[in-house]
Amino acid sequence: MHMDDQQRLESLFRARHHCVSIITHEEDYALSLVRETVIRTGGEIWIWSVIGGVRDGLITDSKPVPETEHPAAGLYHLAQRSLTAGSIAVTLDLAGHLKDERVLRLLRELLCRFRSIGCQLVMIDHLDELPPVIRSESARLEISLPDTEELDRIVRDTLRRMHREQSIEVDITRRGLQTIIRNLRGLTRRQAEQIIVEAVAEDRRFDEQDINHVLAAKRRALHQEGLLEYVEVPVSADEIGGLRRLKRWLAQRSGAFDAEAGRFGLTAPRGVLMLGVQGAGKSLCAKAIATAWQRPLLRMDVGALYDRYVGESEKRLRDALAQAEKMAPIILWIDEIEKAFASAASRSTDGGLSQRMFGTLLTWMQEHTAPVFLVATANDIEALPPELLRKGRFDEIFFVDLPSADAREQIAAIHFRKRKRDPVEFDLAAIAQASEGYSGAEIEQAIISALHDAYADKAELTTERVIQALRNSPPLSVTMAESIEALRRWAKHRCVPAD
Repeated sequence: MHMDDQQRLESLFRARHHCVSIITHEEDYALSLVRETVIRTGGEIWIWSVIGGVRDGLITDSKPVPETEHPAAGLYHLAQRSLTAGSIAVTLDLAGHLKDERVLRLLRELLCRFRSIGCQLVMIDHLDELPPVIRSESARLEISLPDTEELDRIVRDTLRRMHREQSIEVDITRRGLQTIIRNLRGLTRRQAEQIIVEAVAEDRRFDEQDINHVLAAKRRALHQEGLLEYVEVPVSADEIGGLRRLKRWLAQRSGAFDAEAGRFGLTAPRGVLMLGVQGAGKSLCAKAIATAWQRPLLRMDVGALYDRYVGESEKRLRDALAQAEKMAPIILWIDEIEKAFASAASRSTDGGLSQRMFGTLLTWMQEHTAPVFLVATANDIEALPPELLRKGRFDEIFFVDLPSADAREQIAAIHFRKRKRDPVEFDLAAIAQASEGYSGAEIEQAIISALHDAYADKAELTTERVIQALRNSPPLSVTMAESIEALRRWAKHRCVPAD
């Protein structure tokens, strides 16, 4: 049992909040918190659901009160029941039924009665659909994600239960177990338990080989959530061309997260903003940071945060940030941040949603203490809210320009090696000269195009084919010359060049 959640729930009850709202997908866990509180206080608990009606919450397989399945009937029964002070009623997924005015009216009268007799109502829902009149009268309990200690207990309890059902072999070092537990951080209790079950189900073994299974399963779980996504990063910074100043900045701060740095008087870096030309390598910068510091890189899909239900978008953002903190230490990447919060920079046309979301992010950036390093990338300066550029929001603002001649040579060499070609066999200087004004992404595409041409002609890839592919595809710096030059002028005295 996660005592922080338990203590916060009991604190809400001691403060005489007559209605507590819990929005969660972990219904069983939320119910266990309420039951534990009732057991501690010696009161009674009644649970309502649209399937089971009203039933005793402390007796296993208790019979439901007849004809209380309908929400109106269940609420009416609870309102008429002779409950003693300190009794708790729990509703499961009631919020969706409150669109019916009769059900809403009965709930309001039940809350009025509970307030007068000293009882509490706990509403456990999977969606945040409470009407404003109920939301204003309820206290919200945010269910936390399991910490390292609880995950350790979940893993051990799951293995013991599976061993009782059918013998399994456990052969793992303490370090291996700690790696698995670290990889489970940021998941719910149910997700963590299911991943362990999957890891053991096939071979009835739990060993070091299961580390990769756990990591892969976690990636799938995060993808289903649609909020945070694992991003594969290069194994070495040598696979990233250019970015000399950024690499030097990262190397200087690589040890700033250690306890010794704190004793020296340093605070851990909190984040960087990467501005620059489209396709110039801002995304690669995020990967460079994760590679240099050997930390997992997670990308936040801000588009998936927005929801049609009032209040749900803000909750999704809070959940994503809380999940990032639980998985720390990590690099959190928000790509094209100006598109995510575009309305926050001007008069909002979305009812203030973007401004509230942006305010939530700014508050978190200022106050979070977990080792989460934020990398935000942006293409359009004018679309950025001014508050984001204020000193102190980020440790540094880097400008990623089109690569220099040296960087273009490095980039070409990297992409030749990726495609099983020896860079020595090509005139890198000639390619660098021909690709002036091209971004790293455009150079890569030229090499791919030249490869297609060579394969179609049943010939070998040559320098001339790459140069011809570059000439056949004008760079973005030509088609968008004015906007790129304006961006460079803005960044000249405001940003640090990444290269």
